[in-house]
Amino acid sequence: MNVNDKTARIAGFLHLLMGPLGYFAMLYVPSKLMVPGDVAATAHNILAHETAFRLSSASALLTQLVNIAVVLLLYRLLAQVNKSLAVVMVIFSLLAVPMAMLNEVSRLAVLQLLGGADYLSHFSSAQLQALAQLSLNLHAGGIAISTLFWGLWLFPMGYLVAKSGYLPKGIGYLLILGGLGYVIDAFAFLLAPDLGLTISLYTFPGELALPLWLLFKGIKVEAFETYRTAPRSVSQLA
Repeated sequence: MNVNDKTARIAGFLHLLMGPLGYFAMLYVPSKLMVPGDVAATAHNILAHETAFRLSSASALLTQLVNIAVVLLLYRLLAQVNKSLAVVMVIFSLLAVPMAMLNEVSRLAVLQLLGGADYLSHFSSAQLQALAQLSLNLHAGGIAISTLFWGLWLFPMGYLVAKSGYLPKGIGYLLILGGLGYVIDAFAFLLAPDLGLTISLYTFPGELALPLWLLFKGIKVEAFETYRTAPRSVSQLA
């Protein structure tokens, strides 16, 4: 197997792995434990299922570690199309990593507040539950900010995929559409949180199509090698 094709398949596998990890951390566990409008019930569920709550944080951190590997592998595949845009892609993706990882401190704070530590005995249960809910709300805000960069990195990546010639052009356009969905969701959360807008639920197909294609189809090796050895403009080399 060609080394670049192997790189593509590894990138596809790791990118797909981020799906279930992220789903477990950001959707599955919260949907089981969080009770909208009922702080006490949410606190009870978290304490009753503390292991699941901790695993969701661990899964979120692991997702970001895998993401680092994915974007570096994609850079190897796409930099020859336009190195400057490939660097922008990497920057946007990596900027989100520390944000998302540090955001998990908010969830750890929830466990501290609800854990019954002696130094918190001056607070009532209702006060501690309210503070725990505040931490969860801050965590949601942190996700919204990270979401902005999860969207921004898809714009250069989508363009590079569409222009590459060794990956399907349609997937590139779908990635750009997916990026737009994330950006809209991020600003909707910040500017009009009551709307509960989640456009990205309908614009994500490109994020599924690309890793599936990379894993099972790889890249067009001949086209990749032709592109790599062909003379390129200054803008492509930059």
